[in-house]
Amino acid sequence: MEFKVGDVVVHPGHGMGHIVRLDTKRLSGEELRLYYEVSTDKSTVWVPANSDNTISLRLLTTKADLGRYRAVLESRPEALNKDHRQRRLELVDRLRGGSFQAVCEVVRDLTAHGWHKPLNDTDSAWLRKARGKLCEEWAAADGISVVEAAQELGALLLQAQQTYLGDAAK
Repeated sequence: MEFKVGDVVVHPGHGMGHIVRLDTKRLSGEELRLYYEVSTDKSTVWVPANSDNTISLRLLTTKADLGRYRAVLESRPEALNKDHRQRRLELVDRLRGGSFQAVCEVVRDLTAHGWHKPLNDTDSAWLRKARGKLCEEWAAADGISVVEAAQELGALLLQAQQTYLGDAAK
């Protein structure tokens, strides 16, 4: 995918940012390559412009797509692996691509995992990180504050909890 200067993009590891410029650089002794300079809140990231690697940029989710993601958050959660090491590997794998859908699913599934018993420290940290990224992008896409986005996401997840824990009680 090609981006232009000013595009708001999401990097799977660094979060939201915007394209500052397109520049030719020699990084790590490699030959000259074309890079996007992406400015995030915390850093500047150089992403190869014509790369097939797994670290890829994507455009910010659109406001029109949020309805679909609301449905994902309210949908039946997938059970997570009971083994904490395997669960961590699976979460890393799901989030590696950086899709907004994957972040929504991980937040939904980790939240639901905590409905049955308290999350361990690692799962809690993963949930905080994923939920923070989700709220940040949701707020930017919807034109609302991060606090308002967090409240909306909390309400959607509470609705899912009432629906699916209520089903289990029947």
